[in-house]
Amino acid sequence: MDAFLIDAGRIWLRELEPTLTRYVIFTFGVWLLLWVALRPFLRARKVREATPPARQLAVELMFSLRSMAIFATVGVLMVFMYRAGFYPLGRIADGWGPAWFWVSILAGIVGLDAWFYWAHRLMHDPRLFRRFHRRHHRSNNPSPFTAYSFDVGEALLLIGYVVVFPMVFPMASGSMQWVMLYQIVTNTLLHSGYELMPARRDGRPMLDFIVTTTHHDLHHAQAGWNYAAWFTWWDRWMGTEHPQYRQRYAEVAWRPFGSRVPALAAE
Repeated sequence: MDAFLIDAGRIWLRELEPTLTRYVIFTFGVWLLLWVALRPFLRARKVREATPPARQLAVELMFSLRSMAIFATVGVLMVFMYRAGFYPLGRIADGWGPAWFWVSILAGIVGLDAWFYWAHRLMHDPRLFRRFHRRHHRSNNPSPFTAYSFDVGEALLLIGYVVVFPMVFPMASGSMQWVMLYQIVTNTLLHSGYELMPARRDGRPMLDFIVTTTHHDLHHAQAGWNYAAWFTWWDRWMGTEHPQYRQRYAEVAWRPFGSRVPALAAE
């Protein structure tokens, strides 16, 4: 029993380390870069006039640390499941060559987008919202530290993707780590409060299939819209994209850098 606990503890620390490292690098990095170093130059790209108080950031960091502890605990479970033979597709995928590694990353990102959209909509059901998703929406005006500020139920529901997807899709070894890297980088930027996506001449995002900061910020302001986190197609297919999204985005994206035009207020 002691050997089992020691083994589990080592695995837990090993699982926590990359998740915590990614979170610290990108949340603090985005905060320092956008909110401190470049703040005078990016004021025209700020989605809202108000800036979240320091206390909110500290609370978000605390709950994010709890979420990462949950992720690491689930990671221990996955290691034992792997040892028990629950992930045979990974061994098959490793024999398909380096090209399949990149296919695995792409498939993992697309699959995560679908999982998040439908899990997110489920958590907004009034019967589940208070238990699963209320913590995240306490950050009505989000910050980079909001990225993992979850209730326990939401953290488990979201990490569930990492558990389930490799059971049904042959993910090459190590590819899920890159999916999670993509997730935290984009997740942090979506909560950054600054619109960085370049606009086309017609005012639409240069890459209109990618969720922008404005898109996700509208969800925090008006929770019944914009459930997607990475690609806009699910919201458009399901009719859940905010009807004023493109107008709001264009107003932010077309402001010249350094201008003092008042930021767009959330309704």
